[in-house]
Amino acid sequence: MPYDPSAFPPFAVTVDLVVLTVRRHSLCALVVRRGEPPFQGRWALPGGFVRADEDLAAAAARELAEETGLCAHDPATPAQGNGAHLEQLATYGDPKRDPRMRVVSVAHLVLAPDLPAPRAGGDAHSARWAPVEALLNQGGYGREGEQAAPLAFDHAQILADGVERARSKIEYSSLATAFCPAEFTVGELRRVYEAVWGVALDPRNFHRKVTGTVGFLVPTGGTTTRQGGRPAQLFRAGGATLLNPPMLRPEV
Repeated sequence: MPYDPSAFPPFAVTVDLVVLTVRRHSLCALVVRRGEPPFQGRWALPGGFVRADEDLAAAAARELAEETGLCAHDPATPAQGNGAHLEQLATYGDPKRDPRMRVVSVAHLVLAPDLPAPRAGGDAHSARWAPVEALLNQGGYGREGEQAAPLAFDHAQILADGVERARSKIEYSSLATAFCPAEFTVGELRRVYEAVWGVALDPRNFHRKVTGTVGFLVPTGGTTTRQGGRPAQLFRAGGATLLNPPMLRPEV
């Protein structure tokens, strides 16, 4: 039987971005307030439709640049400087996830150091960083003075999946350094783990583990007092992509 493309209903493809950063020692995600229907006025993850002339990675990188001004970074290595780690997260295709039409979304996870205040673009009315725990609150999310409501579409599930991906991957990979600037202290790296996992870690045990893993951290030869107190040694991310033994997440 010959193949007939018209026998299959058309559908659109979008990319949604779970953009995570650490701000004021808290794991935060980028959200935008939708300026157009559907879900007008509700908070949502940034994203948009894939254009006819671009692949998924290009669409995700474009949306990232439009929403944050950041350039996508090779997912095989941790981000440094003003780059951002970008990797594909999962695909979401519930037929009822978008009331406009059949839309399949390919979500991407983005990790970056402390980022500046976001700017709204496209159909977004405003944009902001919000603590992950507040966004995933069962009662919904809303800024002070506004009614709380769940994130638009299925974005609460996408966000939860992205957060869990980040929490699990920093156990066995060097991905936590993607939240750090090009040069950082062990204390700053520890605060990343604490923010992502939502737990307090013993400073001495943490220092021993990360400095004892070959290829994880490389001393730069410099020091800093930006955290107060005595000068602290500066490191950069090494070439190791897997931690052995892994940095296991404490049970809460």
